[in-house]
Amino acid sequence: MAAVRPIRSAPPEPIGLHVQAMDNLRFIRSTMESAGSFTAVPGRGGVLMGATALFAAFAAHLSANSRDWLEVWMGEAVLALAIGLGFSYRKAMQNSTPLLSKPFRRFVLGVAPSVFAGALLTFVFYRRGLSQLLPAMWLLLYGAGITSGGAFSVRVVPVMGMSFLALGSLATLAPLRFADPLLAIGFGGFHIVFGWVIARRYGG
Repeated sequence: MAAVRPIRSAPPEPIGLHVQAMDNLRFIRSTMESAGSFTAVPGRGGVLMGATALFAAFAAHLSANSRDWLEVWMGEAVLALAIGLGFSYRKAMQNSTPLLSKPFRRFVLGVAPSVFAGALLTFVFYRRGLSQLLPAMWLLLYGAGITSGGAFSVRVVPVMGMSFLALGSLATLAPLRFADPLLAIGFGGFHIVFGWVIARRYGG
């Protein structure tokens, strides 16, 4: 006797609601990561960067020659970079967001060209005896990089970048004796003020 076959095949097992919810959450997270802003800008880290820059400005002002002066500021640049990356990673972990997200990569790509240009021109200017041009160049290129990268970050970041651009423009006209005070205002004061604002509004 032939086996009885059902006229209609059995319907597939329905997908659980929790599976659908997880898929939706993954899609939403991916979409937000692609279109969102880089929010791991370190507020407290910015304040600390500003504090170390104030000490650097004081030490550089007391340096005996241009080489010692440059070494102080180069050391400060490396220290500030380490502080910024460390606090950004800490904030990203606290917010359970990946540091190497698409907004972060966009932010870095916005800042990196100015940083590269600044490093190269620093070497060139120093070798040619044009160290007096470095403060204005640093402030201008840093401001340009932060303004560009800030387009992919929270609103206050490009405002900080434009503040550096304004200060750098002033530095092009200022006498050499104002170099360290202007650098202290920019890399010290601006980082402290804007870092406090970021920490207060966006945490970290």
